[in-house]
Amino acid sequence: MSENEVKPYVIGLDLGGTNSVFGIVDSRGEIKATTSIKTQGYHTVDDYVNASCEALKLIINQVGGIDTIKAMGIGAPNANYYNGTIEYAPNLPWAHNGIVPLAQLFSDKLDVPVAITNDANAAAIGEMTYGVARGMKNFIMITLGTGVGSGIVINGQLVYGCDGFAGELGHVIMVRDKGRVCGCGRHGCLEAYCSATGVARTAREMLSTTKKHSALRELNPEEITSLDVSLAAAKGDKLALDIYQFTGDMLGRACADFAAFSSPEAFIFFGGLVKAGDLIMNPIKEAYDKNVLNIFRGKAKFLVSSLDGSSAAVLGASAIGWDIRDNVPQQTTTA
Repeated sequence: MSENEVKPYVIGLDLGGTNSVFGIVDSRGEIKATTSIKTQGYHTVDDYVNASCEALKLIINQVGGIDTIKAMGIGAPNANYYNGTIEYAPNLPWAHNGIVPLAQLFSDKLDVPVAITNDANAAAIGEMTYGVARGMKNFIMITLGTGVGSGIVINGQLVYGCDGFAGELGHVIMVRDKGRVCGCGRHGCLEAYCSATGVARTAREMLSTTKKHSALRELNPEEITSLDVSLAAAKGDKLALDIYQFTGDMLGRACADFAAFSSPEAFIFFGGLVKAGDLIMNPIKEAYDKNVLNIFRGKAKFLVSSLDGSSAAVLGASAIGWDIRDNVPQQTTTA
């Protein structure tokens, strides 16, 4: 009997800046059980791990207990696949100022092997295995959530670089000198404009600099979210449409630059922002076509993830768990 038959499941964790979603996944990629907790609100990483494991107990018991779990894979911001750590993650209060050995902490608590990678890398693996990127060898996954993440696949392999941190396209500087302050501490990053929080910031700026009529004016400016913008845009609100035009234009120009280094078959977008559909995708495509180098024009597809909700990231994280072997990169505790 194979080990996978003895231990038929892995845990996948999509650790986002707002929510942490757990799934127990079988070898066919079917998510058998899920649960979630808020990522914020914990003073230390130990508090977060303890709360996570408490939430996991119920769904682990649903599939037959910890003896059925082969391993755990985690997709998280600023995760280092080589070291098993999260390092200086701006959107995680318990990992903002240092290096957190998250893989080892979960492994010690659950007594199963644990591997970790960047959340956008996990989403790319999930999309390549189960979604619209099946069969593709060269594509760029862009996740639009609390932040902007990216997973770059070249010749069928994820790009990790020399230190495990390659592919931080959300922190390419799009506005020099007087750009917005980003959570990373620099100014003008793509993430500061094209994340969900960036869209809300754009809404507040446009409300203060234009007199256009908008349903958004009925809301408290400090409480406006990207969902509010999406709902208004869907009803034809001109200011909300301008916000999406601005956001899509910046994303399209960024993708035109990204094409120059990897010539991808596709850009695949994932996250709450893309639920706006053509309202965001059309401006992206238009700006890309206007700005891309001629030799790349007309080659890349612009696709939306085919996996619902956080499934791409959860399935991608679980795939990392299936791949754990004795010779995986050493997970050091460098905190």
